[in-house]
Amino acid sequence: MPINPLAQYQQVLSMALEDRGSGYEDLVSNAIPLIGLMKSKGLIKSYSGPRIRETLQIGKPTGQWYSGYDFLDNPPVELFNDAYWTPKMLAVPISLTNEEILNNSGSAQILDVLASYMDVAETTLTETIEAGLYSDGTANNGKQITGLGAAVPIVTNTGVYGGIDRATYALWRTTSYDANSAFPTIGTQVNSTTIRPMLTQIFMARSRGKQSADILLMSNEHYAAYDASLVAAQRITERSGSGRMNALGFNNLAYVGAGREVAVVMGGGIGSSIPANTTFGLNSDSLRLRVNPIRGMGSKLFPGDGQMPINQDAIAQFMGFMGELTMANPLFNWRLFDSNPAA
Repeated sequence: MPINPLAQYQQVLSMALEDRGSGYEDLVSNAIPLIGLMKSKGLIKSYSGPRIRETLQIGKPTGQWYSGYDFLDNPPVELFNDAYWTPKMLAVPISLTNEEILNNSGSAQILDVLASYMDVAETTLTETIEAGLYSDGTANNGKQITGLGAAVPIVTNTGVYGGIDRATYALWRTTSYDANSAFPTIGTQVNSTTIRPMLTQIFMARSRGKQSADILLMSNEHYAAYDASLVAAQRITERSGSGRMNALGFNNLAYVGAGREVAVVMGGGIGSSIPANTTFGLNSDSLRLRVNPIRGMGSKLFPGDGQMPINQDAIAQFMGFMGELTMANPLFNWRLFDSNPAA
């Protein structure tokens, strides 16, 4: 039985969600630089089962130089193991009262009202996912997505991440640099004079061959310092090309040094959840956004029309998401922070 007594508006909310739902992944990826980069590289992947698993290389065999009849060593080596995460669930409500529907009767008017509701809900979806992206996953009693706060923490040798104890397994640790103490020959504060040499020193320490961080997400303070460090003749924007941030619609600078070119993106702005005085250096190839194939970005929670509360004259539906941010290799991910900006 339809929940809306007005036949011409039956399923109007549900149909609007269906129509716009296919674009929610684009909506989020176009607003959040890291997810946009991951999407361009095919790193938004589905999963199945109650846990999300990432296979990690935890060891490697040792090569042996030999000649003639030397015995060749072949000791057993555990090469791979799994990290695991529990997927998290998100719901963004959309509701209309029948009073609102009746007061906006006529197809054009009700569609205008729906568009406004949908715009607000889509903004909420994006902002909630972005906040989760920078979080440590402890909000709502641990029900929030586990973001960069846990994946690339300030203290790197404690805590369990992906089911693995970082205090026990050094190979599962990212790297953290406090500007106040990590660069004694450069300075103790991130500013326009120190930020480039600090980044260069980090890249020389946290790179190997072609592998390194490929995106720098900066808070307002660090982005302003980096921008000020580039005089007009040196101001470098990232080259064009597939998978680069400017090709994905983001305005960004580029760090060129230590033998590489890396996108520099302002992660701050109005309402941003990136910690102040922070730069995340991220190797996007090591990260995954794992999404439930049935409960993808912005999918409906309830089939058909949605729900009508038993004691309210209203229609309710939700945009949903189920998944988790995971990491397969911590080696090239790092955080630069300024614990004492006034030092």
